[in-house]
Amino acid sequence: MERKIKLPEPLFVENGEKAVILFHAYSGSSNDVRMMCRFLEKRKYTVYTPIFSGHATLSPEDILSESVTQWEQDALQAVEFLKARGYSKIAVLGLSMGGVFAMNLLTKKRKEIIGGGFFCSPIFPVKNHVPENFALYAQSVLKMAEIEESEINRRMPQIEQQSVKQLGQIEAYAARTAEKLSDIDVPVFAAQAGKDEMIDAAGVFQTIEALTTTKITFNWYPNSGHVLTVGPEHKELEQDVANYLDTLLWNEEI
Repeated sequence: MERKIKLPEPLFVENGEKAVILFHAYSGSSNDVRMMCRFLEKRKYTVYTPIFSGHATLSPEDILSESVTQWEQDALQAVEFLKARGYSKIAVLGLSMGGVFAMNLLTKKRKEIIGGGFFCSPIFPVKNHVPENFALYAQSVLKMAEIEESEINRRMPQIEQQSVKQLGQIEAYAARTAEKLSDIDVPVFAAQAGKDEMIDAAGVFQTIEALTTTKITFNWYPNSGHVLTVGPEHKELEQDVANYLDTLLWNEEI
């Protein structure tokens, strides 16, 4: 009997006039932020967790065939998705790469975006272990898809080569975003895991220092790894995000 694999799908839960977008990580999916989505739903937020193009498939090459230009477009389309449904006040948050795109949206000073931030996002260049972790991710996905080992071994060298190139493009995009952080004038939420095994955790302080024109809520989670949203302190993170969102100007006229 053929095994059926249920792939992640975008989540959209409507439970109030306050709308939040949660973006996932580079090799992630909406599963990265599912628990936070459900938590915020209970707090009377409408939440949308889109999936970046090429993600949530059983082929790692689908991610590698996409571009930061497309993902930036995906982020903008997520905002338009909510606006088309009548939401005029939106907060944007993201994990890792998703946080880079959330912060880039904040630099655009769109009137409907009233706040946002990031969890474990390398906005400035930092030492990282993303290429080797993407290789491990790719291998696990191909095994899940029941690809023969010989075929996996044949595909992996190109996957590794392409991911290094693509990660360079993501870093360049993040660096361009970093240059515009002083343009942000809405409150920012910043979160960093103390046991981040993927990126240098200290990089978050450079990002905070560059946010010179706005209010910052910064939280450090000493016992968590990179995927902070599903780690041992995810409940603390969820509560901290909710507390931050409660401070935004949802009811003020723009």
